[in-house]
Amino acid sequence: MRISPAERVDSWVGQTVDLAIGAHHRRRLRRCGRLEQLDPPSDSLWAGGDPPPRKGNTFDVVIDGEQALQRIAEALAGARSSIHIAGWHITPEFGLTRDKQASRLRDLLGDLAERVDVRVLLWGGSPLPLFTPDRSGVRETRDELVRGSRVRCALDTHERPMHCHHEKLVIVDGQVAFVGGIDLTSLGGDRYDSSDHPMRSRLGWHDAASRLSGPAVADVARHFACRWRETTGERLEEPRPPAAAGGLELQVVRTVPEKIYGFLPRGDFRILEAYTRALRSARDFVYLESQFLWSPQVVNLLARKLCDPPNEHFRVVVLLPAKPNNGADDTRGQLAALLRADAGAGRFLAATISARTGELSAPLYVHAKIGIVDDDWLTLGSANLNEHSLFNDTEMNIVSCDRAVVQGTRLRLWSEHLERSIDDVSGEPAEVVDSLWRPIAEEQRERLDRGEPLTHRLRELPGISRRSMALRGPLDSLIVDG
Repeated sequence: MRISPAERVDSWVGQTVDLAIGAHHRRRLRRCGRLEQLDPPSDSLWAGGDPPPRKGNTFDVVIDGEQALQRIAEALAGARSSIHIAGWHITPEFGLTRDKQASRLRDLLGDLAERVDVRVLLWGGSPLPLFTPDRSGVRETRDELVRGSRVRCALDTHERPMHCHHEKLVIVDGQVAFVGGIDLTSLGGDRYDSSDHPMRSRLGWHDAASRLSGPAVADVARHFACRWRETTGERLEEPRPPAAAGGLELQVVRTVPEKIYGFLPRGDFRILEAYTRALRSARDFVYLESQFLWSPQVVNLLARKLCDPPNEHFRVVVLLPAKPNNGADDTRGQLAALLRADAGAGRFLAATISARTGELSAPLYVHAKIGIVDDDWLTLGSANLNEHSLFNDTEMNIVSCDRAVVQGTRLRLWSEHLERSIDDVSGEPAEVVDSLWRPIAEEQRERLDRGEPLTHRLRELPGISRRSMALRGPLDSLIVDG
């Protein structure tokens, strides 16, 4: 494949910035004694350190808002002692359900607070009115949420400059926890969307969360309690590990930057470690859903696999939004790097999905944060594949290495995106990628290029690099992360 001089310059600029970012983060993690989380040993798919994997759990992956928000509403309604919510942002008028009995979130939590303790922990917002939500807007949200009720809402401003608290947690009675990517807000788009993604009046939304019970819930609850104490000064009762609720082993992994909390002064970068361990181990396929893909660490791991595949059937599929709310040029640049690593072998596919009703289609925002490797490893949570989530924002993911759970989740996702039955997508992953994913995605991209109506939800994303003209994302990461 012939590469033009402009493309060579573009590639060189991107690689130079990536190398600088990588060197910066290596120095940073070495200084705080966390270098092993950047470069872990290849001895296990589980991350090292605390908290370790916990046995005796249940783990339900709930895909898209209609299903996930209904499950959250059911758990809240059954609360007996406490409800703890941590989020990037919430909307007081948001509805967890959309039936005739639906209540605004502020009213629902206000009613529940009459009989149980309700605590809500939100990011304090951008200190400058450059990003949404900003400090003043979040204060207004807090005031609206607590007005006339016993709900307690705290705003956490222990962030690194230009970064945020991004985790999405709901913990009920210390017995059930929801960990995922779904914010209880309508900011930027309505999270309440069904898995058939019809056209709606607002931006459609593909997302996922998990519901867990069992001993791992205590790790989620302990993290919330530590953040709550540092934000409010109130010390909550030490979470007691719930009794075994199932037969699954799960691990809670986090991103917590160093020097922002007294309870974790050296930080925690085990989401990065978890992805690094899993991607290095990949033999057959990697499947990723993310809002962003501009982490040099992740892209370099994938590129090495594509340049020297473990076997002839190795495939990488990534599902991304067509128009991310920022960092689009960085994602496109990384896609171009992966296409170059693939060198025309057809092992790599980048795709997106649309909302569709008949011949009408519209963008569908991919907000899910899911990683699957070889049907042996799954992570799901709030962390995107960018430097914010892996180094600078607070995040939480769950990891499972149970093959039935991992494969079952992949098949449900592939069934949704390919608009096929579970049986139709249950073949060997490489075969399904080659016979369904790629032909459908390419055909729909070609239809779009010709100005014809889409006939399927899935389409291919172009791998066009414009990084030499739009370096704001990597440069922000390099400068702000210092």
